[in-house]
Order: sequence, then C-alpha cells, then structure tokens
Amino acid sequence: MQSILIKVAKDTRLISFAGSLFYLFIVNLFIGLKFENLFIVFGYNLLIWITPNTRKFILAFTVFVIFGVLYDFLKVFPNYLFNDIDIKGIYSLENSLFGFNFQGIKITPNEFFSLNQNAALDIISGLFYINWIPVPLAFAVFLYLSNKRQYLHFALTFLLVNLIGFAGYYLHPAAPPWYVSLHGFIQDTAIHGNAAGFTRFDQYIGLQLFGSIYTRNSNVFAALPSLHCAYPVVVMAYGIKNKLGKVNWLFVVFMLGIWFASVYSGHHYVIDVILGIVTALLGIFVFDKILMKTTLFKSFVFKYLALIR
Repeated sequence: MQSILIKVAKDTRLISFAGSLFYLFIVNLFIGLKFENLFIVFGYNLLIWITPNTRKFILAFTVFVIFGVLYDFLKVFPNYLFNDIDIKGIYSLENSLFGFNFQGIKITPNEFFSLNQNAALDIISGLFYINWIPVPLAFAVFLYLSNKRQYLHFALTFLLVNLIGFAGYYLHPAAPPWYVSLHGFIQDTAIHGNAAGFTRFDQYIGLQLFGSIYTRNSNVFAALPSLHCAYPVVVMAYGIKNKLGKVNWLFVVFMLGIWFASVYSGHHYVIDVILGIVTALLGIFVFDKILMKTTLFKSFVFKYLALIR
C-alpha cells in the first residue's frame, strides 16, 4: 500500500509540473504571462509537494482551478466572434415581459432602479454580490472537510453549470443592461467591463473593489445566462441534500440577495436571472440523473474520490 501511495504521489507531481508548463505556454501564447499566472502555478505545485494532505486538498480543488482557467480563456475566443450580439432584442423582450409604467413611460426594472437609487440598497447589494464566489468556495471547503463525496459532487456540478453557462454565452452573446444605458443599441466590442451600479458601493467604501474586478472582465457580452444567479442555487441544492437545517435559510437569503443585486446594479436583466436559475437546475439534473447513471462517469468519480481521501 505504501509503495502505491508513493507512486501516486510521484505521478501526481510529474503531471502537475508538466501541466503547469503547458498552462504557462498557452497563457503566454494567447494572453501574455502575468505575475498572477506564475503565482497560481507556484502555489499549486507547492501544495502538491508539501504533504499528502495538501496534495489531496489541491487535487480536490483542481475542479475550481479548471473553472478559473476556462473563465480566463473566454477572453481569448470572444463569443461575439461566433454569433451576433443581442443588444436591442433582449432589452425589448425584457421591457415587454417585465416592464411597467413609471411617470408615463414604460421602463424595465433596471431603469427603475437606476432612477431610484438608495444608499442602503447600494451597500447591501454590494455585500451580497461580492460574495458570489467566496460563499460557494467556503461551502466547498466545508463539504471537503465534512463529506468528501458530497464535496466532489458539488464541485463537479458547479463546473458543469459553468460549462452550460459558457455554452449559453457563445450561443447567444448578449449585452448587459448597463451597456444599453451607456452606449445605447450601438455595438462596440472594444469597450471594457463596467462596475455599473456597484460603482456607488466602491465610492462608499473608498476602494475600487468592483471597479478592479470588472475592468478585468473576460467578456462584456456574456450576460445571459447569469451565472452569478446560478451559483447560489447550486449551493442551496447541496445545502438541502446535506440537511444543513437553519443554515439553508442563510443560503436562501444569500440567493435572493444575489438575484436582487444583479438586477438592481444594472448587471443583469430579469431574463438573465431566470435563465441563470434554469442553468443551475439543468446542471444539477444532468449531473444527478444522467452523468451519475453512466458507468464511465461513475468510475471517474470513484477514482477521483479515492485520490482525495
């Protein structure tokens, strides 16, 4: 048994090193190397080498590393090169489905919130939205420490939901509400991301928190579906699966807060939110009812689980 573990450790280190070199080569070729790329590679390999426990931990969280790498590479192959950008169409549909009369004009929920800003809502929305990744990651760590099987299922479902969402980005590139507010219905693929309503949150705290995040946005025209709104659904589903009791009520609040903040801030239409929820439910269904029913995928999950236990 000890010889097998030593061989696995050696193989893992070799694969990690080779994979890291390939990653750096691809990043340098398509994006350009940055300090953060080297930092990620160094940290990943360090955890592979330090102890068996750190190796198991980083191997488990490689699922999230893959998500981060794929998201970063969205900027290499922008979705607007594959399909036309929906700017006016989605705005008109939103106005038709969810618009209402305000001061004699039919406006969208985003436009209403833009005209009726509130300092308390600015701060609350910012606090919810900034945790769109930290909460799922914290929940992942909790599951990893308490139930590695459930952790792996959650992580793989999270990745699957992202893959479905990314496919949606390429099938139907769509502009967010703030784009229409700033640029109208004219297409301009040269613009950078914008913090939109969260700019006010940055002003309140005196830091360019959202500003720095959105200037690095991988693709401005990847608003539909809203993966920000999908993630808390996945967290909620696994909270229920693991019978977390009252903690699940906190997940409900987090989920509703993210949904509201996405519309209030001007980053998503209600349509984006709904399709984000559908994306999460579809990912959960496909993982549980299709993938986990296949022998090949079940075998993969079993072997992956043995690697991180």
